[in-house]
Amino acid sequence: MTTLQGSNDRQPEPFDWPEPRPTIQVQFQRFHQAHPEVYDGLVRLTYEAKNAGRARIGIAMLFEVLRWEWTIAGLPDDAEEWKLNNNYRSRYARLLMADHPQLRGLFNTRTLTAP
Repeated sequence: MTTLQGSNDRQPEPFDWPEPRPTIQVQFQRFHQAHPEVYDGLVRLTYEAKNAGRARIGIAMLFEVLRWEWTIAGLPDDAEEWKLNNNYRSRYARLLMADHPQLRGLFNTRTLTAP
């Protein structure tokens, strides 16, 4: 049996744990406040779909449409550090339905499991 010399004699060094990561909800709220154009774009696309007779809409589809539109328009600029985070999709769907009662039930949502 081979042992490393002194390996059992060392005490673990203290580790400085980083600050706890903000919850998805907190991250979403910060992003939403910093980028109102995302919400505005989602409102526009949601009403376009609703006015075209759609009874159900997928928020993921709307995110991809925004990404496409902004890619074609050159937005966000490559130098910008923000992108549309898929973790925020369900938060935006809920916010749209809360802010616009006529959109309630347009998006399928599940119970949130992440804070």
